[in-house]
Amino acid sequence: MRRSFPDSGPSFRSGIAALGLAVLAGTAILGTAATGAAAADPFPSRTVTLIVGYAAGGTGDVVARLIAAKLAPRLGQTVVVENRPGGSGGIAAQAVARATPDGHTVLVGQSAEIAINPHLLKNVGYDPDTELMPVALGTDVALALAIPPKAPYATLDDLLKTARSKPNGLSFASAGAGTPGHFAGELLKSRTKTPLVHVPYKGAGPALNDLLGGHVDLYFSGFPAVMPHVKSGSLKVLGVSSKRRATGAPDVPTVAELTGIKEFDITLWQGFFVPRGTPREVVEKLNGEINAILSEPDVKKTLVDAGAEVNPMSVAEFTAFVKQQSDAYRALVKETGVAVD
Repeated sequence: MRRSFPDSGPSFRSGIAALGLAVLAGTAILGTAATGAAAADPFPSRTVTLIVGYAAGGTGDVVARLIAAKLAPRLGQTVVVENRPGGSGGIAAQAVARATPDGHTVLVGQSAEIAINPHLLKNVGYDPDTELMPVALGTDVALALAIPPKAPYATLDDLLKTARSKPNGLSFASAGAGTPGHFAGELLKSRTKTPLVHVPYKGAGPALNDLLGGHVDLYFSGFPAVMPHVKSGSLKVLGVSSKRRATGAPDVPTVAELTGIKEFDITLWQGFFVPRGTPREVVEKLNGEINAILSEPDVKKTLVDAGAEVNPMSVAEFTAFVKQQSDAYRALVKETGVAVD
């Protein structure tokens, strides 16, 4: 899905503070081409496309649209967000890996397609180490263990007791097989010896819709995607999957605190990647512009209030971060025994 609208300046920034009204409507954001020195730069010379591997409404989608709105005037070109869901982000990653390496096609990649899929799938269809180049970290997000407000349990302990009392336990949604939310559910299942049945979706949007409709019992969702529903009272959060409490939700305890599982630390991060072979000056330019946007007070406040952690990194720092995450998930895949056909 690909749509674009002119940058609406202050009115848009006011709207994005509510986090995701336009996102949930499935719209894409772009800015009007600017004039001046930026237009004379070799890069960019045409529309820049940010490709997200999940349906509209998910955490990566929210981050992509927020960045896109600010990036367009900085680059002096139109910026569009394009959703290509499927394959736990792999379809989008493969598309970017095969794109012309000139910086005009950018992957808004997440943990799954970059750090998990290569260790989980027999035929990934792309190699993030040799075909994709890290540009910048977007956010690092704790996963919120969300339930419908009418659920017959109000605490994580009650949820686990309820699951154990049922022949088939409870169902947990994920944005796709092999995503961080899938691993969070599997870890909760194995470490607490609780029957939980995995129900994968093609993105956070569809998963949230079924959670809201009561078709699944729980969902480890990225905070930016779930917070509007929490604030409206349509969902409740029992805990967070990160090692530390989320900056934007300090009153919500961690799963580790609630269960005593000290090793429970899974987050959903989003980063920007381009095809390997993209000129270094283009990579550095994108890194600088994205980091500048993330450092803007209104952007940082919006993301932190939504439960995301903002920690801009240089290209070298982000490259090292990606490797560390890949190594960690390699070990986690082995520990949990998670397999995807």
